[in-house]
Amino acid sequence: MAGGGPGRGARDDEFLEFAATRSSPLYRSACLLTGGDTHLAEDLVQETLGRMYAVWRTGGWRPGTKRIDNPAAYAQGVLYRLFLSHVRRRSSTERPVGDLPDRAAPAGDSSLRVTLIEALARLSPRDRAVLVLRYWEDVSVEETAELLGASPGAVRTQTSRALTRLRALIGDALPDLALR
Repeated sequence: MAGGGPGRGARDDEFLEFAATRSSPLYRSACLLTGGDTHLAEDLVQETLGRMYAVWRTGGWRPGTKRIDNPAAYAQGVLYRLFLSHVRRRSSTERPVGDLPDRAAPAGDSSLRVTLIEALARLSPRDRAVLVLRYWEDVSVEETAELLGASPGAVRTQTSRALTRLRALIGDALPDLALR
């Protein structure tokens, strides 16, 4: 790139590789956070990658630097913060769409998957964020607390309450769905 400074082309190539490998995991997390709103999920991933690029091109992503030690974890944090920020900004009249676009479903657990996504969509955004981080992303309580700007005790309490709410939404259907 002309005028991009030394190493700029290599950094751009590294970012493109990073974006290619992290886009799918970010998108899956975003879909769960948004309750299946694929359009919003795509927007969140695009905004996340845009913010990552802004840091990446300055070299702040390099391991051992002050700014980012783990680019993948940093991207997840950006995604969660963007999601929570979006929820705070959103007008009370906006609602996510109820129907998912037609796509080929993976064989096996589609009923369970749809039931869980619908139940997650009915939880508060903060409850969704805690459950997705803890059980989908397998993030520790401490890391979840850091990402969401809460104490570890608050994350434990919120996780427990969110699981109780999720169980109430799913009801007795979960064992039947899991056995299909």
